[in-house]
Amino acid sequence: MEEELHVQGCRTYVLDGDNIRHGLNYDLGFSAQDRVENLRRIAEVGKLMVDAGIITLAAFISPMRAERERVRSRFQHGDFIEIYCGADIEVCESRDPKGMYSKARAGKIPEFTGISAPYEPPVNPELEIDTGRISLEESTQIVLQLLRDRSILPG
Repeated sequence: MEEELHVQGCRTYVLDGDNIRHGLNYDLGFSAQDRVENLRRIAEVGKLMVDAGIITLAAFISPMRAERERVRSRFQHGDFIEIYCGADIEVCESRDPKGMYSKARAGKIPEFTGISAPYEPPVNPELEIDTGRISLEESTQIVLQLLRDRSILPG
């Protein structure tokens, strides 16, 4: 998604677990309290970037609805678009290059979303994509169309 937006001349940045947890949030684990703080910090960074005119893609597993709504509340109406990228657990495990799911199943990672910790799907996301059934290319086109429909990208 970021690559396609960049090709279209958009200023973008992806906030994800690797660039956040190894830097800004290096001091946080995966407890419920740490997850809340992780998302709070991500929201604050994302808001600064959006305020600077950068299309900010936040690629996180945020398992609790209340926390996602708290993040949404930090943004101006229309500046936060929740895209629920869902997939069956088997698909997620097959896409796991770091072996996190197998570590979680072995009990080596406590509080792992979808294995030993709950996940609450969004009730009304702006967009829902089943990434287990729709290709990356198709998914990208669906998101681009949403951005065009909302006048974030030219028509």
